[in-house]
Amino acid sequence: MKRKIALFLALVMLAAVSVIALPVAAEEGEPSEADKEAAQKVADLIDAIYVQTRTDETDAQCAAAKAAWDALTDAQKELVEGEEADPDYFGRDTGDASLDDPKNADEIGENELLVVSFGTSFNDSRAKDIGGIEKALEAAFPDWSVRRAFTAQIIINHVQARDGEFIDNMDQALERAVANGVKNLLIQPTHLMHGAEYDELTDALKGYADKMNIVVAEPLLGQVGKDAAEINTDKETVAKAVVAEAVKAAGFESLEAAEKDGAAFVLMGHGTAHLAKVTYSQMQTQMNELGYRNVFIGTVEGEPEETACENIIKAVHEAGYAKVILRPLMVVAGDHANNDMADPEDDESWVSQFTASGFFETIDCQISGMGSIAEVQAIYVAHAQAAMDEKGLKAEAVAPAAALSDGTYKVTFKTDSGMFKSHKNQGVLTVKDGQMTLHFSLESKNILNLYRGLAEDAVKEGAVLLQPTLDKVTFDDGLTEEVYGFDVPVPIIGEEFDLALVGKKGTWYDHKVIVTDPVPEA
Repeated sequence: MKRKIALFLALVMLAAVSVIALPVAAEEGEPSEADKEAAQKVADLIDAIYVQTRTDETDAQCAAAKAAWDALTDAQKELVEGEEADPDYFGRDTGDASLDDPKNADEIGENELLVVSFGTSFNDSRAKDIGGIEKALEAAFPDWSVRRAFTAQIIINHVQARDGEFIDNMDQALERAVANGVKNLLIQPTHLMHGAEYDELTDALKGYADKMNIVVAEPLLGQVGKDAAEINTDKETVAKAVVAEAVKAAGFESLEAAEKDGAAFVLMGHGTAHLAKVTYSQMQTQMNELGYRNVFIGTVEGEPEETACENIIKAVHEAGYAKVILRPLMVVAGDHANNDMADPEDDESWVSQFTASGFFETIDCQISGMGSIAEVQAIYVAHAQAAMDEKGLKAEAVAPAAALSDGTYKVTFKTDSGMFKSHKNQGVLTVKDGQMTLHFSLESKNILNLYRGLAEDAVKEGAVLLQPTLDKVTFDDGLTEEVYGFDVPVPIIGEEFDLALVGKKGTWYDHKVIVTDPVPEA
């Protein structure tokens, strides 16, 4: 019945706007009153759906707004102006919406992985950044049904009205899970931190706690921490990954080369009045700890205060840099990246403010979200896995070599035996052309050879045994010792594989080993 009422309302609204959309002759160069009235009607319809609450009339209102817009002439479209409305609402080209998958299908099954994002109306970014994270989780957990929810109804309405793409809000996604008989619901937020959006997400779950087993994973940067000095592995991984991408996109061989050329990278986050705003200060601390002298963290909202645009301009100038590369410190390159950062027509945008300062020779913009970076996607996979492990849910993440870009990574390397372990449970992973090789040092020379496979195959004729390298390690007491190390082909990240060994007694033993937590090396 509600759907019939909504369709009836849409027809009534469409009938009303179709009359006023006809162009009326006016003085040459001047819009007629009918033109203004038609444009104003569309503006009012846009303002009506530029809201954060979904109602029974929302679908009809979205359809009516689009129909009214399509009925305007090009000249009338330029006149659309309201409290939130402008010609860009329907008219701006943000990419092909058909390339995005809203992931709102039924037939979910008992295990659902719901990826919750604030959302974006920029089609290319939605498919590349949010879609990239969703696809990574889908590939990592093939036995779980990945679905999508946005928390911004304003954005959901925009995409629905303009492109006809229907994205679930939190209530719709949760009701869909209940209707599909989901027993285990893992929520993976794509949010940057434990901020206001994360709090709203957890509040929305309270009414469903008795209907299914709900687990919420960590946002991208993990726990906030008590002060600006507190950092963690997630922040380190993100810092290295986004800077590496920025350096590459700017055409420099390294961050050091950029510094020698007088170039600074300014990473612009959103900012927040929430207590979690210390996260931005922590990210600056992380950059400093990594020795990234020419990387600065700013925010659109200017919270924390030191991240305000005018303060970042001052800091970059006083540090002596003449060139600036602006890039979003955001999961999605949406409205803030395209408008608040990179719009040269807006005097308040960062590119305009940096230009107006007169301090810099060049200001370039990189419009790219972090959601498309493989190392960032791997963090979400790791967080989802950790949440499953904590609640005893059965799933093992599958992460192929292709998920990591070429380069070297610090990794955790663990075995199933205390007699066979790498020094400090660590190693270095090298990725090249989709192939992964782990180098790790042991804590003795007792293991003579390794074999990538089972012990029964290691003794067969023609078996290729891995030969040791001579390494030097330093123990916690400061003593150093020469030990054996090995280079081992790695088939997969986050999943156990077979690695057999032989010691001085000549007997081969089977072991299970696992490589996890890749962090790009500087």
